[in-house]
Amino acid sequence: MLLAKRKLRIETERMTLRPPTHSDFRDWAALRSASMDHLTPWEPSWATDHLTRKAFTNRVYWAQRSVGSGSALPLFLIRRKDEALMGAITLDNIRRGPAQAGTLGYWTGEAYARQGYMREAILSVVHFAFTRLDLSRIEAACLPENVASRGLLETCGFKYEGVAQSYLQIDGRWRTHVLYAALRMDRRGRTDAG
Repeated sequence: MLLAKRKLRIETERMTLRPPTHSDFRDWAALRSASMDHLTPWEPSWATDHLTRKAFTNRVYWAQRSVGSGSALPLFLIRRKDEALMGAITLDNIRRGPAQAGTLGYWTGEAYARQGYMREAILSVVHFAFTRLDLSRIEAACLPENVASRGLLETCGFKYEGVAQSYLQIDGRWRTHVLYAALRMDRRGRTDAG
């Protein structure tokens, strides 16, 4: 499904989820900078130009191409009451054909963590992916010791599927991740027959 012909927006109870725009640069750079210690243990190492306008411009152009081609949905979390940028969620690596799947990634600025915003965002993006994009499977991975992220995925209906050795480079080294997935027609864990 190509989404370039109309503005992509997902409305939740408290937020608007939308792709990044060039005018988001200052808010994004300030939030990432203020949250650096909170984010870097869980993310790939930041490039030396990570917080520059040029790097952000490249990010915006990538987002536009990805939405247009249907390969990813990179979205910023914007709180409606004050237009605050609180974090981002991306449904990436969207695969069509027999897979009908995508991979979820997300981050929240430290000031907005543990307030239910990302749970709201994940539930909305997963619903959108299943009902509007006709995906069947959403995958997510996190470090085993990231208890907050594991709990978040589990409260959003994701189920643990296993371990991937040396899955991603995080903070400069290859790290093992735990794998989770949400399925559109999930019957895992049910005890009733049929």
